[in-house]
Amino acid sequence: MHLNIISFSKRIICIVIAFVIFACFMTISSPPVSHAASAKEIDVSVNVALDRFRTEIPGGSEYLQNAKGVLVIPNVIKIGFFLGGEYGEGALLVGGKTVDYYSLTAGSFGLQFGAQSKNIVVIFMDRDALNQFRDSLGWRAGVDGSIVFIDSGGGASANTDNVKHPVVGFVFGLKGLMANVSLEGAKFTKLTK
Repeated sequence: MHLNIISFSKRIICIVIAFVIFACFMTISSPPVSHAASAKEIDVSVNVALDRFRTEIPGGSEYLQNAKGVLVIPNVIKIGFFLGGEYGEGALLVGGKTVDYYSLTAGSFGLQFGAQSKNIVVIFMDRDALNQFRDSLGWRAGVDGSIVFIDSGGGASANTDNVKHPVVGFVFGLKGLMANVSLEGAKFTKLTK
């Protein structure tokens, strides 16, 4: 009888933990509309992230000068405890002007634990890649198009002559305890602001 009570208690605890993890994942991947940033708030965050990009990424200004479009998602938050989720809001700039607002959402499963904040800059070096991104109803990295990430560590310069990919990504300003910077499967969705 005593073993049955312990076994039953363990099952209840496992169900409660699973429910809490599921609730956290759903909260992260579908933030409430009331927490959505305004267009002005996004613009300010994008400008701050671009200033940091120019100063922290060697050769970053050269990429911005040659870009057909630049998607900036500042302050992307990722939280994970086996199940993980990411969310961020940003803007697509063409010719230095904001043309659209986008959200980034991603979910993952696996060995992960912690929280992280980061800035993401995706640079479209090719007009066709930019048009495909803008015409999509929900562009998924690795499915609808691939992003080549440039490792800016070690002081190496991000040289546009060496990288001939139509979509180039940078992740910088990492804060937190997670090490994964992949955007594979991340979905970018146009927002109405």
